[in-house]
Amino acid sequence: MRRFFVWSALAAVFGLILAGVAYWAYWTYYARFQPVTVARNQAGIQRLLDEASWVSAGGGGEPLYIIGYRDSAAMQRYEREEVPKLRAAGVEARIILFARPDREGMAQSTAAERATIAELWLTRDWTLYQRWTATPVRSWTAAGIPAADGNLARGAVVEASRAFVARLTADLGEAGLQPRYPLVIWRDREGFMKACACTDARSWVFIRDDLDAPDRIDPPTPAPGDPQAPQAFPGDGSPESLPYPTLPPMTPAPGAAPGAAPGAAPGVTPAPAPRPAPARPPAERKAPEPKQADDATFF
Repeated sequence: MRRFFVWSALAAVFGLILAGVAYWAYWTYYARFQPVTVARNQAGIQRLLDEASWVSAGGGGEPLYIIGYRDSAAMQRYEREEVPKLRAAGVEARIILFARPDREGMAQSTAAERATIAELWLTRDWTLYQRWTATPVRSWTAAGIPAADGNLARGAVVEASRAFVARLTADLGEAGLQPRYPLVIWRDREGFMKACACTDARSWVFIRDDLDAPDRIDPPTPAPGDPQAPQAFPGDGSPESLPYPTLPPMTPAPGAAPGAAPGAAPGVTPAPAPRPAPARPPAERKAPEPKQADDATFF
């Protein structure tokens, strides 16, 4: 009986360890990358998104909101890799940018960034957003854009972007979502609002599954006449290349001298080829003279 209890206790401990390891693996490699379904404050969150000044390339499809700041590497990567896939599925990506507030007395945004944020919230200029994101952060000077610092109206717009993010993250925090950027919000097929702090690429597949977006997009085939299309040359094996024509054998022209080279002018006798110089006869070799015997003869 004692041995039975010992083995039962060991089996229970071993089972608890296995369960703990399985839960840790499930959470580490799958569950923590899943989006959060927003069950509370859906109407308030939707109103915030509608009232915010987002920029978009258009499309008019199902909206998906991407919230972040300019120098976020994760947000730039998400826009570069995922937005084309979402657009292929008919989704309209709406981007909302904000200027991060100062933290512990240190500014987390530049004057050029704050000026551009105010301009985007006031004009929703997609071309300006493209120029801004295509320029390195340190090289952007916001030339031609009114400054937000020292301007009461534009400074208020910058503060409005910060207040929007603070209220949005507070509402999403009640759903258990930690504020990390890019923050992506969309609605699935059943109309439920979902949110994802998509700093990790392993979270992106859940968004594509909800919106029926492809996992990859093949590059478009260039149209004929496009300067970017590869050039075809004769004989390179491409379908556009033309084979070399088969030329007929060349015949001497009428009136040409016999033995003339093809293509020679009629009536012109080719100059005779120079004869090679006769070879020099080999020099005669003289027979060796007989060796004379010595006058003295030894006996």
